Amino acid sequence: MTVRIAIDAMGGDHGPTVTVPAALAFIGARADARLLLVGRRPDLEPLLAKRGAASGRVEIVHADEVVAMDDPPALALRGKRNSSMRVAVSLVKDGQADACLSAGNTGALMAISRFVLKTLEGIDRPAIATVLPNVKGGVTTMLDLGANVDCTAEHLFEFAILGAALVAAVQEKERPSIGLLNVGEEIIKGNEVVKRAAELLRASPLNFLGNVEGDDIYLGTADVIVCDGFVGNVALKTSEGLAQMLATMVREEFTRNALTKAAALLAYPVLQRFRRRVDHRRYNGASLLGLRGVVIKSHGSADVEAFGHAIGVAYEAVRHRLLERTVAAMQPFVAQLEREHRRAVAA
Repeated sequence: MTVRIAIDAMGGDHGPTVTVPAALAFIGARADARLLLVGRRPDLEPLLAKRGAASGRVEIVHADEVVAMDDPPALALRGKRNSSMRVAVSLVKDGQADACLSAGNTGALMAISRFVLKTLEGIDRPAIATVLPNVKGGVTTMLDLGANVDCTAEHLFEFAILGAALVAAVQEKERPSIGLLNVGEEIIKGNEVVKRAAELLRASPLNFLGNVEGDDIYLGTADVIVCDGFVGNVALKTSEGLAQMLATMVREEFTRNALTKAAALLAYPVLQRFRRRVDHRRYNGASLLGLRGVVIKSHGSADVEAFGHAIGVAYEAVRHRLLERTVAAMQPFVAQLEREHRRAVAA
């Protein structure tokens, strides 16, 4: 099986200077992958020629417009219909690609993906999910991370179903455990939206553990942690900032004087392993769940290594049949979700 991935080669803070070398490095390690680099041909061809891209497995799909990182989603959707981002998503819609990846404007990517691909039956809003390392040596999947700032209880319930489907598909866990992010573990804690979401989860066949707190994200308490996009994005950016601060502090302490520099030499293997474990680049690549196609979002500031990891996320999603397994996981809940959405609207 050949895995075809459409890459928005113009997206992100660095554009082709990152996306092209990352794509070529990835294709060199995956014999069953084919990459469609979407963007301005005059910008992409020299980079491919310089690095001696293998013909047949890397193809340029021309798109003459680019979605800027500060473009409003409405402008990207209606005013730039031939953007590299939209063409990449459309390749999935048309069946020419199995997944698409972009490091571009998150709001624009969500708007374009939702418009072009549409949502799965029963899903009102797609969500952004990614994995974070935990102290058990595994990963915790968290969603939503910014697509939906204001959520209803029904939306949080949707996110739990989607997150469980993602973990079941990619990590091959039959019944992933789910935690609902809250200000306390007790049932009485939280606002009315979170309380109602907990009721829906407790009444469902999902493996719901109950409320979890912020420290549980990295303790590995649950396989999936659900929250709204405002809370999730703040938690994610705070975590990244903390990791960078700790790395800076460790480096400063080990370079403080000759004695600490000597100690650093002895501790170098341990420091390298620690650095790798907390390196956020290894966890780059967030899935936009709930769409009728596989869409992956990379950090806009991703370097070559980080973007390569995001390509890997897209590759694994296709290889593990994430879309098909999500559709199957959704089926038992479609009627219930539609009832809950009607109830919420009527209320």
